[in-house]
Amino acid sequence: MAFESGSLSYRMFYLAAPLPPDFVARFARHAVPPIETMGTGEISGWVTGRHLLDRHITEDSAMVAGYLRLTLMKAERVIPPALLKAECKMEELAEMQARGLPFLKRNEKSAIKKEVTARLLPTMPPTLSGIDIACDPHGQFLYATATTDKQLDALRLNFRHTTGLDLIPFDPENVAAKTLKTDIRDLAPSSFSPELEDDMAEAHIGRDFLTWLWYFSEACGGIATLDAGPFAVAIEGPLCFMFEGAGAHETVLRNGQPLVSAEARTALLSGKKLKRAKVMFARDEATWKFTFDADSFTFRSTQLPQGEELDAASRFQDRMLALDTLREVVTGFYTRFLEERLNPAEWKAIREDIRKWVGNRRSKA
Repeated sequence: MAFESGSLSYRMFYLAAPLPPDFVARFARHAVPPIETMGTGEISGWVTGRHLLDRHITEDSAMVAGYLRLTLMKAERVIPPALLKAECKMEELAEMQARGLPFLKRNEKSAIKKEVTARLLPTMPPTLSGIDIACDPHGQFLYATATTDKQLDALRLNFRHTTGLDLIPFDPENVAAKTLKTDIRDLAPSSFSPELEDDMAEAHIGRDFLTWLWYFSEACGGIATLDAGPFAVAIEGPLCFMFEGAGAHETVLRNGQPLVSAEARTALLSGKKLKRAKVMFARDEATWKFTFDADSFTFRSTQLPQGEELDAASRFQDRMLALDTLREVVTGFYTRFLEERLNPAEWKAIREDIRKWVGNRRSKA
């Protein structure tokens, strides 16, 4: 499971309130139905973090090292596309031969596909998938491996149905509202290119933040003292730039040395900002590496600091503490950026420094 070992792709959420006292019983009541009861439709519900068929949710099975650890499981029957295509083709050829036809009409092919699907679907084994969650039931944050919009909607709907609480995404707007009590949705755009005026730039605060983080790492020493302690930051490739104006909207640089490439300088000069990049935070010997999606604050392929050889519960607790630290670091850097961004006089000077940093970049490739 994702939270127990290896790299991790996830999003964070604010809990609208601590979980209710009977939260384990609530999740147990909304456990996934037995797999044997499944028909041709899908079933979904909660299981423990041990495996996708463990629907026996108790205090012992739901809690690991003081954290709630469950999975929203979905089971559905799916016909492999190649099998469905082959079976349909067999039926079409047989029908054409029986009727002496050179081809079938579109509605006839559609009817055959429906018949084949109805015949094959009940024989297909269930396909299982899950969205892992982990949180301190008395805390304010929840981590979940819901990285797509579809997964996000399913998680929030089921979580609200189970607990009565909303999950509030940890994204640029909500973090600003929570940390600084500020609504940034109407913040005026700011150009980082010396060749583009502010009113021609895009207002994507997450992209502003990630590009500022790159500037901070290169032009400002890359070390900040945060509530979590002193941390160094570095940006690495691949780099994904975005500007939804005329011409090519997206530029992705993967090979060679993308940070010092001519293409990176050209992208910045044209008004593009970083939408996605690999970020590394470091404190002493510990490092956190992840690919950061700035629009949604999604963390992909996250590598946490290597802990000691511990038992399973202690190792899980160690990783959860590392995730908590990463959240505090991202919040700390983002808060610092917002405080600068929301101070007109200070931001005017910093924006000019960023423009000089962009204009003075020299390619090494």
